[in-house]
Amino acid sequence: MMYRFTTRPLSDFVDEVPDLNDVAGDDGVLFVRDGTGFAGVESVARVSLSECADFFAQSTIDDRVDASGSRGVAFGWYPFGGVGGEAIIPAICVGKHSSMPPWVTYVEGNESQVAAALAPRHAPTTEAGSFTIRPGVEVAQYLAAVAAVRDAVRDGEITKAVIARDILVESSQPIAVNALLRRLKASFGSSYRYSIDGLVGASPELLVARQGDVVTSHPLAGTAPRTGNPTTDDQLAQQLRASAKNQIEHRVVIDMVHDTLLPWCSYLDWQPEPDVVAVANVQHLGTLIEGRLSQPIPHVLRLVEALSPTPALGGFPRDAALRLIAQHEGMQRGRYGGAVGWCDRDGNGTWAVAIRCAELSSDRRTARLFAGGGIVADSEPLAELAETQAKFQAMLSALVRP
Repeated sequence: MMYRFTTRPLSDFVDEVPDLNDVAGDDGVLFVRDGTGFAGVESVARVSLSECADFFAQSTIDDRVDASGSRGVAFGWYPFGGVGGEAIIPAICVGKHSSMPPWVTYVEGNESQVAAALAPRHAPTTEAGSFTIRPGVEVAQYLAAVAAVRDAVRDGEITKAVIARDILVESSQPIAVNALLRRLKASFGSSYRYSIDGLVGASPELLVARQGDVVTSHPLAGTAPRTGNPTTDDQLAQQLRASAKNQIEHRVVIDMVHDTLLPWCSYLDWQPEPDVVAVANVQHLGTLIEGRLSQPIPHVLRLVEALSPTPALGGFPRDAALRLIAQHEGMQRGRYGGAVGWCDRDGNGTWAVAIRCAELSSDRRTARLFAGGGIVADSEPLAELAETQAKFQAMLSALVRP
């Protein structure tokens, strides 16, 4: 079926610019960071990621905005295992960019629904519910997996592998997605917040973005907690920078991302020393990588496929690390640790690593949460357990409310 997309300035429809969280609501799609991104409602198509380019090539566009993403956007996810991946194309999509007025793109036949999709919304009200939390992977199994992988590193089998675990949060009431997104915005506004097909989260890590011939990535690896006390947090950040264990973990990721992107680039540059990237509950070592893509410029989805799973969630060497994860971790990751983001008909897009997330059940009464950490020769199981507990707080604090 051929679709016709129409894009107009948002001001053609409303005077008040809506919050993207509210456009997405409970049932739409969202990908946004610091107010820049997209939200959509009413899916008109669901396609595999490999079909995205063909879908847009077979559609037409009437675009009076001419911005990245104004010619049609697909919201998608790419699984940790690298097989599959799907995208949702909404009937109505609002785009926001920091350097230009917002716009709305709608599929022909949905014109009458645009105003309703953009109407101001009241803050969602939710009934007080009760919650139970139980492990997916038992703690004893997680600790044994960390020890096994650490020993494999010490024996020279691999350089690093990431071991993760999951917990299940069960609610007496359906989880209100819009309310959850609002709470994530309040605490993690500078992370990539997303809600796509039951996968909701706030990821601090940019896997890859393509804008024209410019490619960027911002890998994170190496973690320390945050306490809320500025003096203590500064000391923890200094210890993070000085930690040989965390520097090794980070360097493995940077080298892999650089070596993967370089064949596509006429140049590729990166920060000489990592920054400390702080989010609400933890802080990470992070290095910004940016380059210029050579002709023919690859679609952003080709870059996502090449980089996934990043060593920040898999390991190095990749195949050996993935075998150890499958052998010891004791769970199927699904979409966790893969990628989540958007692409447009021109091959541009932004994709975050699918972390700090919850996978909601179809009735939205159960949320499956994930957390993990990179295991190297100096890793200690109980310290790694504490790191996962700190990482779980990102979603737990937004989900579990009295």
